[in-house]
Amino acid sequence: MSDEALAAEFTAIRPRLVGVAYGLLGSVDEADDVVQDAWLRLVHADRAQIRDITGWLVVTVSRLALDVLRSARVRREEYVGPWLPEPVVEGGDPAERVTLDESMSMAMLVVLESLSPAERTAFVLHDVFGLSFAEVGRAVGRTPAACRQLAARARKHVSARAPRFDVDTVEHRKVVDAFAEATGGRNMDALLALLDPDVVLVSDGGGVVRAARRPIFGAAKVARFVVGTAERFGARHRLRPSTVNGRPGLLRFHGDELVGVMSLTVSGGRITEIDIVMNPNKLRRLK
Repeated sequence: MSDEALAAEFTAIRPRLVGVAYGLLGSVDEADDVVQDAWLRLVHADRAQIRDITGWLVVTVSRLALDVLRSARVRREEYVGPWLPEPVVEGGDPAERVTLDESMSMAMLVVLESLSPAERTAFVLHDVFGLSFAEVGRAVGRTPAACRQLAARARKHVSARAPRFDVDTVEHRKVVDAFAEATGGRNMDALLALLDPDVVLVSDGGGVVRAARRPIFGAAKVARFVVGTAERFGARHRLRPSTVNGRPGLLRFHGDELVGVMSLTVSGGRITEIDIVMNPNKLRRLK
């Protein structure tokens, strides 16, 4: 295969590769770095020994992402306040887009953080992206049987903790829009009607900007926090509809500056989880 043909094939599958790495790492920046590293390894590899370029790249990206994930776990233990994934928002440069599986919501990625690196890799590669356990085994350095057990443990954990999505996109958007309107109007009663009694709000400022250092539980406390934040921003505070990790969400602006990305999980017609990414380092791609 010529260098031009190889580059063309890589460009065509790059969004999928970034999607695989993002599912493992929760960071587009780190996913991009991993995919670029895989490309450099492919350029210098003996291509005569590679029968399936796409399969080789997926396994290589997975191996590299697993290495990054192991070191990232240590860094995230030292993170200031709750850690949330870097959001993927619709639009932007087509060359930078990520092929995101529909299950990779913010809430799901948070659940995946609680898995071991090997469990997460086995689950994401097999259950989300459909790789065989033989391919998963090549990525994690274990037998297919061991990978099957890893995926089974991960699946059990995820099924117990993953959010339930029982509304379609249209209904989800209606609830999100109603939340934006109630927030803009500082309407506590309307917010309380939209929030599940056991709703949880997580905000990630990374110690860089002001954010809640711990999750906030319960409709009354969450509503007060949301209204208080809107009042603190003042008249220049506005929320704009967007798609966040494939689901209806909101972008928060202070004037013309993007200061937050909100992902809202909806079940039973009410909001059960609100994840707000405010760390500027996770928003710079979106500005």
